[in-house]
Amino acid sequence: MGLLGRCTLILSLVVFTLASSGDRAPEFQNCVSACYADRCNPFTSLPFALRLARWTCTDDCKYNCMHLITDRAIQNGSPVQQYHGKWPFWRFIGMQEPASVAFSLLNMWFHLQGARLIRQKLPSSHPMKSYYLTWALVSINAWIWSAVFHTRDLPRTEKLDYFSAALAILYALYYAVVRLFHLYPLSRQRDTATEADRQWKKPVRLAWSSLCIVVYLAHVTYLSVLPRFDYTYNMGFNLGVGLTHNLLWLLYSLPPSLSILRQFPYSPKSYKAPFASKAAIFVVLTTGATALELFDFAPWGRILDAHSLWHLSTAPIAKFWYDFLVEDALDDGWRETKS
Repeated sequence: MGLLGRCTLILSLVVFTLASSGDRAPEFQNCVSACYADRCNPFTSLPFALRLARWTCTDDCKYNCMHLITDRAIQNGSPVQQYHGKWPFWRFIGMQEPASVAFSLLNMWFHLQGARLIRQKLPSSHPMKSYYLTWALVSINAWIWSAVFHTRDLPRTEKLDYFSAALAILYALYYAVVRLFHLYPLSRQRDTATEADRQWKKPVRLAWSSLCIVVYLAHVTYLSVLPRFDYTYNMGFNLGVGLTHNLLWLLYSLPPSLSILRQFPYSPKSYKAPFASKAAIFVVLTTGATALELFDFAPWGRILDAHSLWHLSTAPIAKFWYDFLVEDALDDGWRETKS
């Protein structure tokens, strides 16, 4: 999953929330008031798809007024405005942002394929297999809730999306630390790991696991008990975790003389895997995908915007990352050399 892209999404939502001019315009407010008075009553019934997606008559009025005013703006050559922090999108069977929904599901599919690849390619004895499978499941969950959130932006779906994304980002950092600092339990030990090494790994792994659990629970609790969602803190949390994750994998990709990490448990520190540079490529790709969020623009045809294209770009990056994880896991440096 694109970690930096997720962080930029949260930052962009903060900006949108603070600077949404369309819904504050008198023209929009008058239109919604007139629509509500004319159409909304206890006997009003919306189409089944809208009711299933939790649209109300007021929501439908806002949607229709938004597009009515957008039509006029386009005809007059005026700038297209945002409404309640979002660009005007054509909905599809109740989905507010159908392109982002489709691309979120595409990301979910790539993570499903990644989980299948991990199960098929990695032997059950590999110490990182369970960590990678767990990350795949956490990422699948995150993209499901991303699709739900883009289907209907409601307070509950927003929190489920943000909390699931934070879990995926934090778990990515968790398994990166376990992998790169060799905190995983090894089935066999030789003189490559001293008894002292074996003794300190288990409590450190337990402490790291406990820390991540406490941090995540504190993060969710803080954002849940506030009277208003703290977008700035949420952005800072995800940005800090995501940048730390990417920095660790950049260290992995450095030449052995410059890196503090030993890449594999049964290889000398001087060994560098021929595919190690792919970790740096991953960081570059995720950073490049983030640029789509920075260059925000009104949606093309009221369907594709910068955010939906970011979702599209992260899907092949996920496949690239799973291929790298498998290649890394099958390196000979994981095999204990028998004397």
